[in-house]
Amino acid sequence: MTEERRRGYLPSLKLVAIAAVAGVLAGGVAVYMRGAADGNGLTAVAAECTAAKDVIARLEPLAKGQVAAFITEKDGRDLSLPAFKGPDGKDITLAAYAGKVQLINLWATWCVPCREEMPALNALQKALGGDKFQVTAINLDTGDASKPKDFLAEEKIDALPLHHDATLSSFNQLKKAGLTIGLPVSVLVDGKGCMLGALSGPAAWESDDAKALIKAALSDTP
Repeated sequence: MTEERRRGYLPSLKLVAIAAVAGVLAGGVAVYMRGAADGNGLTAVAAECTAAKDVIARLEPLAKGQVAAFITEKDGRDLSLPAFKGPDGKDITLAAYAGKVQLINLWATWCVPCREEMPALNALQKALGGDKFQVTAINLDTGDASKPKDFLAEEKIDALPLHHDATLSSFNQLKKAGLTIGLPVSVLVDGKGCMLGALSGPAAWESDDAKALIKAALSDTP
C-alpha cells in the first residue's frame, strides 16, 4: 500500500468507527440532539402561531440554569402528533387538551435518564398542573401498557396518567422534525398547539428554573 493510500485509509477507518459508535448509541441509550428541522415532522408555520412569538421571546432569557438546554422555537410551528392511547386505553390526540399549555414528554421504561426524570415531571405536574397547564407524558414502550403502568405504580408517579404510543410514531415525528434523535425529549406547546420550544435530554423539571419557564408560558393563557 502506498503512503498516499495509507494516509487516506486510516482517516476513513476512523470515520467508520465513529459512525458505528454513533449508531450503537442511537439504538441503545439516550442520545440528545437538536438539529435543524427539515419540515417533515411538523406543520408549517400556521397563522394562529404567529402570536406565539411574543411568548417565545419572553421564554428565551429563562432558558438557563436547570433548563439551559431548552431551545425556543423560532418560527412558531404547529405541533401535530399522531394519535396515541389515552389513560383509558382509547385513541387520543393532543387536540383533546386544547386550551392548555402542555409540556409533552416522550419516555420509555428502558431509557434510564427517562426513568430518573419522571419524579421531576410528576412534581412539576403537582406544582403547576391544572386547568391551564399539564405535563403530557407519552410512553414509548412497545407491546401492551403493563410495563409502564407497573413502573408508574412502583415509583409512585401519581400525578401523570399513562399515555402510550407503542408504535413510536410520536418519536419518529419529532425525529423527522430535527428535534431529537433520542430519549427523553420534552416539547412545550401553547393552548393552540403551537410549539414554544424543546429540550432534548433530561432536566430538573421540579426546579425553580423550570417553574419560571412554565409560568412565563402561562401568563398569556386565559
